[in-house]
Amino acid sequence: MNTNPFIARWGRSGNLLCHGEWHITYLERPFILPENRKDKDMGTYGIYYIIDPENELFAEGRDEDDWILENIDWLADSLVDNGLPIDEEHVRLFYRAINPQDWRCGSCAGCM
Repeated sequence: MNTNPFIARWGRSGNLLCHGEWHITYLERPFILPENRKDKDMGTYGIYYIIDPENELFAEGRDEDDWILENIDWLADSLVDNGLPIDEEHVRLFYRAINPQDWRCGSCAGCM
């Protein structure tokens, strides 16, 4: 059972991931991102290499704590804009929702 009130989905799958956008909800209501974040990867930690997705040599991005420190300014503004509190729980839940859906240019091999 998913207990995270945030649900994140990247709008493209397969080839051409870079032509998608984020679809994020909070308790089934749309969560609006800043314009400059809607169609970009989020920089969360993962292995984004389609040829060897288990190889730690290809890991990149920020782990939860580092990502939060780096992104707290725009994320805090977004939480307020969406009527949510700025607290550790919401910030961590947001990261945990986007992280499994995050991507990198080239991670689909569409442009290779």
